[in-house]
Amino acid sequence: MSYWKFSTSSLAVLFILGCAAPEPPPKKTIFDPMLQSEQRARDVQNTVMEQAEEQRKAVDKQERGETP
Repeated sequence: MSYWKFSTSSLAVLFILGCAAPEPPPKKTIFDPMLQSEQRARDVQNTVMEQAEEQRKAVDKQERGETP
C-alpha cells in the first residue's frame, strides 16, 4: 500500500513541476559568434547581389541607348 502512496505523491509532484513556467533560453551561447559570422556573410551576399542587379540594369539601359 505504501508503494501506491509513494507513486501517487511522486506523480503529483512531477505533474506540478511539469506545469511550471519554462526558463527562458540563455542570452548568449557558444554558437553566437558562428551565427553572427553567418549573418554577416548573408548581408554581404545580399549587398553584392543588389549591386550586380543595378549594374545589369545600367548595362541594359546603355545597350538600348537610354542613357543621357
